[in-house]
Amino acid sequence: MGLRAFFDRIEPNFVKGGRYERYFPVYEMFESMVYTPKTVTRVAPHARSYVDMKRIMTYVVIATIPCVLMALYNTGLQTNLAIASLGEDSITGWRAGLLSTFGIGFNPSNPLANMLHGLLYFLPIYIVTLAVGGAWEVLFATVRGHEVNEGFLVTSMLYVLILPASTPLWQVALGISFGVVLGKEVFGGTGKNFLNPALVGRAFLYFAYPASMSGDTVWTPVDGFSGATTLAISAAEGYGQLAAHSITWWDSFLGTIQGSLGETSTLAAMIGLAFLLVTRIANWRLVVGCLGGMIGFSLLLNIIGSDTNPMFAMPWYWHLVVGGYAFGLAFMVTEPVSASHTNLGRYIYGALIGFMVVMIRVVNPAFPEGMMLAILFANIFAPLIDFFVVRANIKRRAKRNA
Repeated sequence: MGLRAFFDRIEPNFVKGGRYERYFPVYEMFESMVYTPKTVTRVAPHARSYVDMKRIMTYVVIATIPCVLMALYNTGLQTNLAIASLGEDSITGWRAGLLSTFGIGFNPSNPLANMLHGLLYFLPIYIVTLAVGGAWEVLFATVRGHEVNEGFLVTSMLYVLILPASTPLWQVALGISFGVVLGKEVFGGTGKNFLNPALVGRAFLYFAYPASMSGDTVWTPVDGFSGATTLAISAAEGYGQLAAHSITWWDSFLGTIQGSLGETSTLAAMIGLAFLLVTRIANWRLVVGCLGGMIGFSLLLNIIGSDTNPMFAMPWYWHLVVGGYAFGLAFMVTEPVSASHTNLGRYIYGALIGFMVVMIRVVNPAFPEGMMLAILFANIFAPLIDFFVVRANIKRRAKRNA
């Protein structure tokens, strides 16, 4: 009651004619964090629905919680395993001092030690992302006189989860700035962007600073440790050699492998996807299309085979659990703004991503992961797909009525 009274007392300063009128988006942002927006439509027609932008974005953030928890655990696990193999002298800095001070240690068999150690890498990246990206959002909203949209909460979370734990914080800030400004705000803000802002920021960092975004040394933030991802091993030696590196299909499914912060666990991503499908935030046609494109093309490559490229032999159920496929399928293929909006178009859009991710992984030996580029490529073609679907529907109805 006291908080509500506080907002009501200061509101006149921010509404039209108030002393701080131009900063109303900032006031509205903080108020809408804790209370349902009071704005309603004032002209007909009226559509009653419990689903609004705030609820949609809240549901997506809730769906990422399993991936966040797995990010904390696996980041700490991989780091503690590296320390165990190299010795505790290999880890220095404030994180090591903090864990030692509280007697937590670096025992990889201790889930609490893994979670807390992972938190010390996840939290700084998320705070920088939220602060820098949020500042851009507030700036553009203030200049335009618009509300600060809750969409950035989703963008910030997804962006953090697709970064390596070793990403320098200045690069984190640069990437989210590029993603928010050039991936969304220059097109008008949330709902008007045709590319996924989180992927735009990640792609910018990948091509601008490849040494920090790829290779065997970026996935575990311990100096002197090198750990190849499942896809990198498969591209070099074939997926049949993964057992020699102590990597099983179940390891990849659960997520206890090298990779970006929140992308490694297929199980966590599928839990989040199930939640989005049940709440009808995600469209199942996009999921079916993406799975169909990936499974169909990987089966075709299995039949064709290759004597020189071991990736031709990778079956679809391995493509499902390695790299960022499952995470991208759950949270980025189903992103409603940049995806196709017609029912048939959603099948085609999803199938295009599934086809492209396998093609990039198999045919391009220099780029073992393909989900990021596949989704961005499909984002570009989504409006064109819808255009041709609508035109086809118009022609079909014209013939039927002729």
